[in-house]
Amino acid sequence: MEGGAAQYNPRTVEEVLKDFTGRRAGMIKALTTDVEDFYQQCDPEKENLCLYGYPSEQWEVNLPAEEVPPELPEPALGINFARDGMQEKEWLALVAVHSDAWLLSVSFYFGARFGFDRADRKRLFNMMNDLPTIYEVVTGVAKKKVKDKSTVSNHSSNKSKSNSKAVLLKTSSVPHPSLK
Repeated sequence: MEGGAAQYNPRTVEEVLKDFTGRRAGMIKALTTDVEDFYQQCDPEKENLCLYGYPSEQWEVNLPAEEVPPELPEPALGINFARDGMQEKEWLALVAVHSDAWLLSVSFYFGARFGFDRADRKRLFNMMNDLPTIYEVVTGVAKKKVKDKSTVSNHSSNKSKSNSKAVLLKTSSVPHPSLK
Protein backbone atom coordinates (compact mmCIF):
# COMPACT_ATOMS: atom_id res chain seq x y z
CA MET A 1 0.00 0.00 0.00
CA GLU A 2 2.23 2.72 -1.28
CA GLY A 3 -0.07 5.76 -0.95
CA GLY A 4 -0.80 5.53 2.77
CA ALA A 5 1.00 6.72 5.81
CA ALA A 6 2.28 3.58 7.51
CA GLN A 7 1.66 4.51 11.15
CA TYR A 8 -0.67 7.49 10.86
CA ASN A 9 -2.92 7.58 13.93
CA PRO A 10 -5.31 10.51 14.17
CA ARG A 11 -6.16 11.08 17.82
CA THR A 12 -8.69 13.95 17.87
CA VAL A 13 -12.08 14.35 16.23
CA GLU A 14 -10.60 16.95 13.89
CA GLU A 15 -7.70 14.68 12.92
CA VAL A 16 -10.05 11.75 12.27
CA LEU A 17 -12.25 14.03 10.13
CA LYS A 18 -9.16 15.13 8.17
CA ASP A 19 -8.23 11.46 7.67
CA PHE A 20 -11.81 10.71 6.55
CA THR A 21 -11.95 13.60 4.07
CA GLY A 22 -8.54 12.72 2.61
CA ARG A 23 -9.45 9.06 2.12
CA ARG A 24 -12.87 10.07 0.76
CA ALA A 25 -11.30 12.49 -1.75
CA GLY A 26 -8.92 9.77 -2.97
CA MET A 27 -11.73 7.28 -3.46
CA ILE A 28 -13.94 9.83 -5.22
CA LYS A 29 -11.01 10.58 -7.52
CA ALA A 30 -10.65 6.86 -8.33
CA LEU A 31 -14.36 6.49 -9.10
CA THR A 32 -14.76 9.72 -11.10
CA THR A 33 -11.67 11.53 -12.41
CA ASP A 34 -9.40 8.47 -12.67
CA VAL A 35 -12.20 6.03 -13.56
CA GLU A 36 -10.47 4.60 -16.66
CA ASP A 37 -7.30 3.83 -14.71
CA PHE A 38 -9.36 2.39 -11.84
CA TYR A 39 -11.39 0.24 -14.24
CA GLN A 40 -8.23 -1.19 -15.83
CA GLN A 41 -6.64 -1.99 -12.46
CA CYS A 42 -9.73 -3.99 -11.42
CA ASP A 43 -9.08 -6.86 -13.80
CA PRO A 44 -11.43 -9.76 -12.91
CA GLU A 45 -8.63 -12.21 -13.78
CA LYS A 46 -6.60 -10.99 -10.78
CA GLU A 47 -7.05 -12.08 -7.17
CA ASN A 48 -9.42 -10.42 -4.67
CA LEU A 49 -8.71 -6.71 -4.96
CA CYS A 50 -9.67 -3.81 -2.69
CA LEU A 51 -9.92 -0.05 -3.24
CA TYR A 52 -7.93 1.85 -0.62
CA GLY A 53 -8.20 5.57 0.00
CA TYR A 54 -5.43 7.35 1.85
CA PRO A 55 -5.34 10.50 4.00
CA SER A 56 -3.11 12.04 1.31
CA GLU A 57 -6.10 12.00 -1.11
CA GLN A 58 -4.49 9.19 -3.08
CA TRP A 59 -6.05 5.85 -3.94
CA GLU A 60 -4.81 2.39 -4.73
CA VAL A 61 -6.21 -0.94 -5.92
CA ASN A 62 -4.38 -3.73 -4.18
CA LEU A 63 -4.64 -7.06 -2.41
CA PRO A 64 -5.79 -6.92 1.22
CA ALA A 65 -3.19 -6.74 3.97
CA GLU A 66 -1.59 -10.08 4.80
CA GLU A 67 -1.54 -9.48 8.54
CA VAL A 68 -4.47 -10.91 10.48
CA PRO A 69 -6.08 -9.00 11.99
CA PRO A 70 -5.10 -6.00 9.89
CA GLU A 71 -4.17 -2.68 11.52
CA LEU A 72 -7.26 -0.99 10.06
CA PRO A 73 -10.60 -2.46 8.97
CA GLU A 74 -10.37 -3.83 5.43
CA PRO A 75 -12.32 -2.39 2.50
CA ALA A 76 -14.65 -4.58 0.43
CA LEU A 77 -12.79 -7.58 -0.92
CA GLY A 78 -13.10 -8.68 -4.53
CA ILE A 79 -14.37 -5.47 -6.12
CA ASN A 80 -12.85 -6.62 -9.40
CA PHE A 81 -14.95 -9.79 -9.78
CA ALA A 82 -18.26 -8.04 -10.53
CA ARG A 83 -16.70 -5.53 -12.95
CA ASP A 84 -17.54 -7.33 -16.19
CA GLY A 85 -20.86 -8.77 -14.99
CA MET A 86 -22.53 -5.39 -14.45
CA GLN A 87 -23.01 -2.14 -16.29
CA GLU A 88 -20.08 0.16 -15.50
CA LYS A 89 -22.22 2.78 -13.71
CA GLU A 90 -23.84 0.14 -11.51
CA TRP A 91 -20.49 -1.42 -10.69
CA LEU A 92 -19.01 1.97 -9.77
CA ALA A 93 -22.05 2.68 -7.59
CA LEU A 94 -21.60 -0.68 -5.83
CA VAL A 95 -17.92 0.04 -5.17
CA ALA A 96 -18.91 3.51 -3.92
CA VAL A 97 -21.41 2.09 -1.40
CA HIS A 98 -18.81 -0.32 -0.03
CA SER A 99 -16.26 2.51 0.07
CA ASP A 100 -18.64 4.61 2.18
CA ALA A 101 -19.05 1.74 4.64
CA TRP A 102 -15.28 1.27 4.83
CA LEU A 103 -14.67 4.97 5.49
CA LEU A 104 -17.11 4.95 8.38
CA SER A 105 -15.55 1.82 9.84
CA VAL A 106 -12.03 3.29 9.65
CA SER A 107 -13.14 6.55 11.28
CA PHE A 108 -14.95 4.82 14.11
CA TYR A 109 -12.04 2.40 14.53
CA PHE A 110 -9.88 5.44 15.33
CA GLY A 111 -12.61 6.77 17.62
CA ALA A 112 -12.75 3.49 19.54
CA ARG A 113 -8.99 3.13 19.65
CA PHE A 114 -8.49 6.56 21.16
CA GLY A 115 -11.48 6.44 23.48
CA PHE A 116 -13.84 8.98 21.96
CA ASP A 117 -16.78 9.48 24.28
CA ARG A 118 -20.39 9.71 23.15
CA ALA A 119 -20.20 13.44 22.46
CA ASP A 120 -17.02 13.08 20.37
CA ARG A 121 -18.48 10.17 18.36
CA LYS A 122 -21.65 12.15 17.72
CA ARG A 123 -19.68 15.24 16.70
CA LEU A 124 -17.51 13.17 14.36
CA PHE A 125 -20.53 11.49 12.79
CA ASN A 126 -22.32 14.81 12.30
CA MET A 127 -19.28 16.37 10.63
CA MET A 128 -18.88 13.36 8.32
CA ASN A 129 -22.61 13.29 7.63
CA ASP A 130 -22.53 16.92 6.45
CA LEU A 131 -20.58 15.74 3.39
CA PRO A 132 -22.21 13.85 0.53
CA THR A 133 -21.40 10.15 0.50
CA ILE A 134 -19.11 8.73 -2.14
CA TYR A 135 -22.17 6.98 -3.56
CA GLU A 136 -24.03 10.30 -3.83
CA VAL A 137 -21.08 11.90 -5.61
CA VAL A 138 -20.48 8.98 -8.01
CA THR A 139 -24.15 8.59 -8.95
CA GLY A 140 -24.91 12.30 -9.11
CA VAL A 141 -27.44 12.12 -6.28
CA ALA A 142 -25.52 14.81 -4.37
CA LYS A 143 -26.10 17.35 -7.15
CA LYS A 144 -29.79 16.45 -7.35
CA LYS A 145 -30.21 16.88 -3.58
CA VAL A 146 -28.76 20.39 -3.72
CA LYS A 147 -31.14 21.33 -6.54
CA ASP A 148 -34.13 19.75 -4.78
CA LYS A 149 -33.46 21.62 -1.55
CA SER A 150 -33.37 24.95 -3.35
CA THR A 151 -36.65 24.37 -5.23
CA VAL A 152 -38.77 22.70 -2.55
CA SER A 153 -41.18 25.04 -0.85
CA ASN A 154 -41.54 24.98 2.88
CA HIS A 155 -45.33 24.97 3.20
CA SER A 156 -45.77 21.30 2.28
CA SER A 157 -44.12 20.24 5.55
CA ASN A 158 -46.36 22.43 7.72
CA LYS A 159 -49.37 20.06 7.74
CA SER A 160 -50.05 18.61 11.13
CA LYS A 161 -49.77 14.91 11.71
CA SER A 162 -53.32 14.68 13.04
CA ASN A 163 -54.72 16.15 9.82
CA SER A 164 -52.79 13.67 7.68
CA LYS A 165 -54.13 10.78 9.81
CA ALA A 166 -57.66 12.02 9.35
CA VAL A 167 -57.17 12.18 5.59
CA LEU A 168 -55.77 8.65 5.57
CA LEU A 169 -58.72 7.34 7.58
CA LYS A 170 -61.28 9.06 5.35
CA THR A 171 -59.75 7.77 2.11
CA SER A 172 -59.18 4.22 3.25
CA SER A 173 -61.88 1.75 2.27
CA VAL A 174 -60.69 -0.77 4.87
CA PRO A 175 -61.32 0.32 8.44
CA HIS A 176 -58.27 0.57 10.64
CA PRO A 177 -58.23 -2.29 13.23
CA SER A 178 -58.37 0.15 16.12
CA LEU A 179 -61.62 1.65 14.73
CA LYS A 180 -63.65 -1.60 14.68
